[in-house]
Parts: sequence; C-alpha cells; structure tokens
Amino acid sequence: MQLALLETLRSIVGAPHVLTGVDCSPYVVEGRTPEAVVLPGSRAEVASVVAMAAEQEVPLIPWGGGTKMGVGAPPTRLGLVLGLKRLDRVVEHEPGDLTVTVEAGVTLQALQAELGRRGQWLSLDPAWPERATIGGILASNASGPRRHLYGSARDLLIGVSVVHADGSIVRGGGKVVKNVAGYDLPKLYVGSYGALGILVDATLKLRPLPETDRLAVAGFDRMKDAGQGIRAIMSSDLIPSALELADAEALRAAGLEGAGSCAILVAFDGVTEQVAWECAELDRLLGTLGLRHARVLDGAARDAAWRAVGDLGRAGTDDVAAVMKWGVFPTQLAETMEQAAAMALRNGLRAAITAHAGVGIGRAVLSGGGGKADPVVTTLTEWRSMVNAAGGHALVEWAPLAVKERIGVWDAPGPAFRVMARIKERLDPRGILNPGRFVGGI
Repeated sequence: MQLALLETLRSIVGAPHVLTGVDCSPYVVEGRTPEAVVLPGSRAEVASVVAMAAEQEVPLIPWGGGTKMGVGAPPTRLGLVLGLKRLDRVVEHEPGDLTVTVEAGVTLQALQAELGRRGQWLSLDPAWPERATIGGILASNASGPRRHLYGSARDLLIGVSVVHADGSIVRGGGKVVKNVAGYDLPKLYVGSYGALGILVDATLKLRPLPETDRLAVAGFDRMKDAGQGIRAIMSSDLIPSALELADAEALRAAGLEGAGSCAILVAFDGVTEQVAWECAELDRLLGTLGLRHARVLDGAARDAAWRAVGDLGRAGTDDVAAVMKWGVFPTQLAETMEQAAAMALRNGLRAAITAHAGVGIGRAVLSGGGGKADPVVTTLTEWRSMVNAAGGHALVEWAPLAVKERIGVWDAPGPAFRVMARIKERLDPRGILNPGRFVGGI
C-alpha cells in the first residue's frame, strides 16, 4: 500500500490504530494478509476511512470479533481490514422501553453483563459471546438454541446506522419497538456479511431476565425415537425456549456422555412454578416414546452444557476438518442427521451434529481425515446434494482454503440473485465491501 494512503489513514484514526506488517497476522483472511488493518474509534472515523477507500478503490473487509470470518468465499481482492473493536460503547439503555442502542464493536458478553444489572437481557445466544460483537451478530444473522422461542438477530433489530460504500452514514428504523414508518430498511443489512455497508450502531429489543432457567437433557437410543419426541413436544402445551437435537458424537464432544445415542436438549425459562411443571411434563410426555435417561441442569452445569455445545466446531480445535450448516424441514431433521453421519463414516471421517430442531437448522462438524482434503470435499458435496434434494439449503460455515477452492461455500444462486446483485451494485458500485465473498461472488 502506498505510503501516502497509510499516512491518510493514520491522520484519520491515529497512528497506533493503523496496523501493518506482522501486526496484521491476527487478521489473516483465507491465508491472505491484508495490506493494513484500520481500527476507527467512532462512526465518523469509519465514514472517513470508507470514503477514502472508495476514492482509491481499495477493498475493505469489516471485522468484529472474527467469529464468522470463516464464512464466505476467499476474497477476490484484499486491501484493508476494518476492525470495529474500538466502537464498544453502550450508547443508550431505556429499561422502561426495553430497548438499548449500542455500537457495533460491543461484545455480546459485555452487553449481557451491562443489561443484567438492570434485570434485562438480549435474547440471543450465539456461540463465543466473549468474542462475538453485536455488529458481527447482525451482519451474519447469528443465533443460538434460543432462536426456537425468541427468534434470530433479525427479529430483535429496531434501528441501525450503516456507513455505505461512499462514506455516507444512513440511519434506518427507530428507537422504539412500535416503529412502522416506511420500509424496514434495517433488515436489508442483517445477514449481508458486510457486503452492503458497515454497521456502526444498532437499537435492539430487550426482555426481562427470567426468574428461572433450566436445561433438560433427554436421552434416547434411537434417532427415530428422538424425532418422535420432538414432534410430541412441538404439539404439546410446553413452551421451550430452546429445542435442540444432538447425536452421539456431539454429546461426547460436549461432555454429555451417558445421555444415550442421541438426546433432545430442552430449555425452559420463566416463572419458577411454570418451569418446574414443564420439566415434569416433559418427562411424562417422553416416557412413552423411548426415553432412556433424563436429567435437569441448572446454574453452572446448565451454562457449561450450553457453552460446550456452542463450542463444537471452533476452528483449530478437536481436529476440526470442516463445518457445514444446513436448513431442512423440521420433520426431515432426524433422518437427515442419521444419513449425514453415515456418509461421513463411509469417507473415514466423524461427524458431530446438532440442530435447532424446531426450525430445521442443522450444524455438522467434520473431524478426522488426517488433514487430507479429498474425504472432506467428498463428504461436504454429498451432504449438499442430500440437503438440496430435500428442498433445503447448505452453507460451508468453515473449511480450510484447500477445501474451499474445490467446493462452493454457498449453494448455487437462486432466482433472487438478480435482485441481490442489483442491490449490491446500487449500494456498492465499485465493489469494495467484502468483495467476492457473498453468494454468487457478490
């Protein structure tokens, strides 16, 4: 990068906040090191950096906590990484309105701690909350098990400020829950992975902290029986906040051995008496459907179990070879998980699979293979074909570059791609924001 451009960046954000050379190593993207890493401290600084990059046609890759940087195709161009960790303020908390406005670099863990002091919480639980930032969660529409009852990041967003590719700052939505004026512009940016703009702050809906929160682990010997159990729960009077299905390999990796060959993980929260009744009713309901073992976790044990499930597939640990996420009809989930595990075994790999059972979102972690790409590529290809044939979709959430070079990260673009491409062209005509990483090379 030209020295003049670096000096301009330093004049915008301060010399200590422009990283070059070896200092860029924590921000490597798909094996490629950026020319520089810029860490602005305000949305005005973000806007100035983006405007400069647009003028010079320098590509920008936004970076929050880095937990989702494995998602996406290798970038077609890599210039600057725009790190948002310095935008870490809680701007405004209105407990009476159950809303909060935060900058994009605030981590979920820090925000929950702040809200908890006022008896409230943001009803999101994606993996790695100590690193995941609000901006990154929104940009990837990340969610966790409690998506079952509370929805995803998209459902909790009220308003957002975004820096567009020309450096302009746009505000969409409002600061109150009942906001129905005009188009719901904020939703456009959720799940766009930074390809349409840089999220710099957001206003979100909150909920009161529940009085009681428990996790029931219901083990089964057969996946078929667990599938029947899930259908029974869905058609009952129970109101779980989370409804997860985990196979034997996932249970082992999460330290939940002894539950059975598979297990349903059911969370209940709310008034203590209600939660106690739901736990007892769950045991009664599943008792006639092949329930092998049941236990209820609370406090530290509950938190440790959820954290272990969320940690499955952390890149660089447990011999992880690849991670694929898919969506199918909930009624197909148990069978899909069994077939996926069998495919992995045939290719000499192991698969630890968990799923948001109520919405049909599965996540499969491949391990083994001794670092060879061929069995991983074969397995991911077979999984995608199986899921697509069932009318579902698949995404390679993480894989080594040698694998990504041989298999598409995203499914083939569908009919909506033409609209997506036109929106990208309108908002980012020079193609500088996260170039080439989104669906269809957008």
